[in-house]
Amino acid sequence: MAHPRHQLNPHFNNPLRFSLMASLAGAESMTFQQAKDYLGTTDSTLSKHASALEKEGYVKIDKHFVGKKAQTKFSLSKEGLRAWNDHLAALKAIAEGP
Repeated sequence: MAHPRHQLNPHFNNPLRFSLMASLAGAESMTFQQAKDYLGTTDSTLSKHASALEKEGYVKIDKHFVGKKAQTKFSLSKEGLRAWNDHLAALKAIAEGP
């Protein structure tokens, strides 16, 4: 049987992507500002990593207006939640050992 590390999702190797996925798994959605503040990152870094996760189909990015102000919201897609749960299962298998 292959070692469970082979089941880790390489798209979650970056600490910010890992943290964003974990944050979104625990919430229905987060605004860009909420995610930025919680993760302690910059606009450009968050945008870059969220876009990469969106490209993979893991994160949905919804841009709309609240009054006259633009607002961006993040949420996990069904595929994103499935990939996240698989990643966590691999981490658990590694931590539990043989």
